[in-house]
This record gives sequence, structure tokens and C-alpha cells, in this order.
Amino acid sequence: MIYLKLFWEFFKIGLFTFGGGYAMIPLIKDAVFTNSWLTEEAFYDFIGVCESTPGPIAVNMATYVGATQAGILASIVATLGVVLPSFIIILLVASILKKFIKNKYVTFFLNGIKPVVIGLIVYTGLSLAIKQLGYESIESWVFTYKELASFIILSALVIIYFFVKLVFKKKINSILLIIISAVLGILVCMILA
Repeated sequence: MIYLKLFWEFFKIGLFTFGGGYAMIPLIKDAVFTNSWLTEEAFYDFIGVCESTPGPIAVNMATYVGATQAGILASIVATLGVVLPSFIIILLVASILKKFIKNKYVTFFLNGIKPVVIGLIVYTGLSLAIKQLGYESIESWVFTYKELASFIILSALVIIYFFVKLVFKKKINSILLIIISAVLGILVCMILA
């Protein structure tokens, strides 16, 4: 019975989520907590583990949840559940893509999905950031000195990134962004202290 439950829950997640793994996190969280498969602490810890391991986050989560519930076979079943909808949809889309790609309703549908995907990803990012700051949820978050410094640094990085991209038509190297963040962190903390 656990195999069927794992397959069905992860199949629904794979079927109804657009936008990749980060957009799936709220749905995975809901399924995991509803079925009491993981504690909240274990769930957030494993998101960090998923980030540091190769492969899509949804596949890693499905594999982990399945393994914690009933071993290797359950991890395979949960993983199949989450990837099977994408596999089927890609096969269908590839076979009829040329016919429907210019259909205005398909375009309307895809344009309507974009804000939802962005919202899910932003919510996930905020939830993870707030959790890392030591709060239980978005509702319990209080804006403090530490968050003000982080907000100033993030805002400055975004401005610098887009300024360089728009003016110089280049992307900033990731290593340079890390160095700029470190310098900004030192400056902002000295100013706010």
C-alpha cells in the first residue's frame, strides 16, 4: 500500500507542477507533511542535501522520501512517480508540437502558467531563506538588523548585476559576484554597526 501511495503522491506532483524542481517544493512539502513521511526539520535539511547532490531536486526528494518510508523499492517507485508524467508529456508534446506550437490557446496557457511558476519559486526561496535565519515560517519573521544588512547587500548585488548587463552587455563572473558580496558585507556591517 505504501508503494501505491508514494507513487500516486509523487505522480500528482510531477503531473501538476510546471517550472521544475523549485516549483515542486511546496507540493512535495504538502505531500510529505500530510502523510507524515518526514519531520519539518528533516525536510528542510534534505533540501540542502538535494542542492549539493547531482540531479533534479524533485527526483532526489522523491528518492529520499521513498527510501525513508520503505527502502530501495519504494525509492524507485516514488522516483518513477515524479518523472513519469514529464516523460509522458514530453513524448506527447514532441509528437504533436509542430501542429500546436502556434496555437493561440496553447500560447495563452503557457503565458498564464509563467506567473504561477514564478510565484512558487519566490515563495520557496523566501521560505528557505527565512528558515535559514532561524524562523519557523514566513508569518513569524521579524525584520531585524541582520536581515536589513542582508537586504541591502542583495539589493546592491542585483543593481550591480543588471547595471553591468544592461550597460556593458556582459554577465558578471560568479567569482567576482562573491568577492563583491564579501566587500559589500564588510562595508554594510561597518556602516550599520
